Amino acid sequence: MKRAVIYLNTTLLLVLLITGCKSSDGTNYSPETLERMKLVENSLGDWVKTQNDTAWNIEERMKHHNITGVSIAVVHNFKIDWAKGYGWADVSEQRPVTEKTLFQAASISKSLNGVGVMKLVQEGKIDLNRDINEYLKTWKFPYDSVSKGKPITMAELLSHTAGLTIHGFPGYSRSDSLPTVQQILDGQPPANTKAVRSFAEPGTGPVYSGGGTTISQVIVTDVTGQPYDEYMRKNVLDPMGMKSSSFEQPPAHIDSTLLATGYKPDGKPVPGKYHVYPEQAPAGLWTNPADLSRYITETALSYNGRSDKVLNQELSRLRLEPVLEDAALGVFVDKNDSSYYFSHSGGNEGFSCYYVGDVISGNGMVIMTNSDNGSLCAEVANSVATVYGWKDYYKPVMKTVIDIEGSQLDKYAGRYESEGEVISMKREGDKLMISPAPGFWVNAFFTSETDFFVREFRGDLKFVTDEKGNITGFIINGMTIRKVE
Repeated sequence: MKRAVIYLNTTLLLVLLITGCKSSDGTNYSPETLERMKLVENSLGDWVKTQNDTAWNIEERMKHHNITGVSIAVVHNFKIDWAKGYGWADVSEQRPVTEKTLFQAASISKSLNGVGVMKLVQEGKIDLNRDINEYLKTWKFPYDSVSKGKPITMAELLSHTAGLTIHGFPGYSRSDSLPTVQQILDGQPPANTKAVRSFAEPGTGPVYSGGGTTISQVIVTDVTGQPYDEYMRKNVLDPMGMKSSSFEQPPAHIDSTLLATGYKPDGKPVPGKYHVYPEQAPAGLWTNPADLSRYITETALSYNGRSDKVLNQELSRLRLEPVLEDAALGVFVDKNDSSYYFSHSGGNEGFSCYYVGDVISGNGMVIMTNSDNGSLCAEVANSVATVYGWKDYYKPVMKTVIDIEGSQLDKYAGRYESEGEVISMKREGDKLMISPAPGFWVNAFFTSETDFFVREFRGDLKFVTDEKGNITGFIINGMTIRKVE
């Protein structure tokens, strides 16, 4: 997953497209469903609430975050309740987002990969707890002293506890020469990332590694003798009813008019419309929210022993069992007294997405955008959870915002630095604006003369002063960012 990027306000006009109130099978939605849909569209919220908040609707938030297009599907009581697209799949071609528009699922791919691996476990072809080199034929993991003689297991690959490098992958331009998966794992040209190697003893802690998931991709192909995308289509996607989805990279056999174009936060399209990911297991899935909702429903039904289209109840439950902390097998889980959520987010070049399901209630949602800015996904998710009355999900933090006189904001303005990272602040009238990256600005909200927050990222920030009251830096996540000018 890529680091979220703060939105840039531009003059690009985003038009909200009403795609019609039809379900995927062509039947009309009920009045009750239409009402829920309307409420979701008009109840967006972020992690914090203040005394000045008013209701947000999806159109204004798309403009606010400079989101070109978004697609949403909601699962209610083990069934897809509705699916709908908004905005543009491609601005220049004037292609609207519909419920059939396909997006890059990015790291959500890891969840479906987990299902595919567990299918092989169910068939007795893979043991989750054996050395991965017992299954690797076309490539072997080069153990060294870092692993302290401990073998890496498939369970550790899927749960990010193998102690391996490479968090995520940038992908390749459609004009680039593509490396083999083995070249990617060894960091050999034309691969654009370093080799996947050990940096910690396996099983000692969760550290997210797309590199580890890529190794599982090789294991699937070596064990089955099939191309990865072919195995996943026949054994996972098709049985779940995900007929529009594909792990093919590049997507040569998909109707190009269904593919969303990826956009940067400034509204410019990704060169070539999208990147290609030979790292299919960690980042290569093309899908839409309606299709991905079928994965959510099948997971919940199988968990409860009501379906076995891919996995039986035992294997479905094992897939959602945490290995360390909240990391299960290709998915993250959050268990409460009245809910058991499983989820994953994703971000490829020009795409952001998120899904979550609950195996107890049979509820869920999928939000996919063709933008690097993932903020809208969280806001829509909060709205769905509120409208549908989800338990233990959306708990906004209440804050009281104070006004600071415009001239008093000048003391905060300046340039802040830490380990080569530069953050700029400037006064705009009665607002303090913060730029975490060149060209990107967000509004700071004060709760005291030193305490503040931004709505785009969860967390409290605090200015640091010297004995004379001069601003010397600010604290974020326990780290001090020094003011340099």
